[in-house]
Amino acid sequence: KRRDPTLTDVSLAGRTLRWTFTEGPTAGKTFEHTFHPDGTVVWRGVDGAAQDKPKREEGAAVSAPPKVKYASFEVAPDTHLVSYLSEAGFTLTVALNFKTRQCYGVASNNESWYPLTGTFESVE
Repeated sequence: KRRDPTLTDVSLAGRTLRWTFTEGPTAGKTFEHTFHPDGTVVWRGVDGAAQDKPKREEGAAVSAPPKVKYASFEVAPDTHLVSYLSEAGFTLTVALNFKTRQCYGVASNNESWYPLTGTFESVE
């Protein structure tokens, strides 16, 4: 059966995951990601971790965190690859091993490239 090439794979749809990298520019910070079935992800820093923040003019109401498009693929049993481009211009690509709860990835933009490792947990 051929897959529709216009559809983005969303193997993590409906899940919320928190990951903490042990190296790279965000070492020690925890980020929560909510993956929606419509192919968008909303993420936020936990405990003061840096995050993309929507632009806001003075006196305007605070808006919801930005939703960005993501793709996720189950590349092996219990192993998923996920990638998205944040509004800050960084692409994050991470492999998640659900058996070991380890994550391995790369964050990059047009000027920087950072290999990352860490752990993650499901939020129910």
